[in-house]
Amino acid sequence: MTKNIQELQGIASQVRRDILRMVHGCQSGHPGGSLGCTDYIVALYFAIMKHDPSFNMDGIGEDLFFLSNGHISPVFYSVLAHAGYFDKAELKTFRKLDSRLQGHPTTHEHLPGVRVASGSLGQGLSVGIGAALSKKLNGDDRLVFTLHGDGELQEGQIWEAAMFAPHHKVDNLIVAIDVNGQQIDGPTNLVMSLGDLPAKWAAFGWEVLQIKGNDMAQVVEGIEKAISMTGHGKPVVILMQTDMGFGVDFMMGSHKWHGVAPNDAQLEQALGQLEETLGDY
Repeated sequence: MTKNIQELQGIASQVRRDILRMVHGCQSGHPGGSLGCTDYIVALYFAIMKHDPSFNMDGIGEDLFFLSNGHISPVFYSVLAHAGYFDKAELKTFRKLDSRLQGHPTTHEHLPGVRVASGSLGQGLSVGIGAALSKKLNGDDRLVFTLHGDGELQEGQIWEAAMFAPHHKVDNLIVAIDVNGQQIDGPTNLVMSLGDLPAKWAAFGWEVLQIKGNDMAQVVEGIEKAISMTGHGKPVVILMQTDMGFGVDFMMGSHKWHGVAPNDAQLEQALGQLEETLGDY
């Protein structure tokens, strides 16, 4: 499923269209972070990870991805659909009654591609560490990837896990942080400043990379570099500088679009800025 950068950018444009239409369709959801993280998740599923859309929960011999900041489920669902995990027509059921596409991913709906319920922030790193250790115990040489919001780093469990992973040499784990500087209540530096994130992660014993998370070429290169750093006794963290709402000019950089759906006029304006490449569902 490996694609070149231009193809990945095309997929990302379609995914962003899906995100907007999904949250508009139910007038609920989180478009801002979904749009900002699109390039990273598209790169993982279409250029980086070894994965099987026929899907089994064990994922033996596959790379695994865990979405910790589960409120950005629209981007996750869209990518899974386009990667072949389920029919993209199902995206129209997002957040509807009896849908498998809940506002935060869950497992009891048995949606292919979802291995853990998420959205209660702070837990995904612990889950990823557990999966990575399991792969080591099973002699499985594939990697585990997790994604987190920067506001999520205000959760104490993150830092417990951040201490645990280097101590136990969990070096088959690559963690990405969406550093957009925004959370639901406002800018992170006003709600609770995160301080010097590169220095903090390095002090905890992690290999640290910094990339621009809305530059597809830099995203792919950054993940590939992170992969080259695995297997040497340390976990790896990628700090991705992104814009919340990336791709839609009136949404970019504002916490006001963290969890607000566009109205009809706003949807039309936003879709006018994003090319339809794979066909709308």
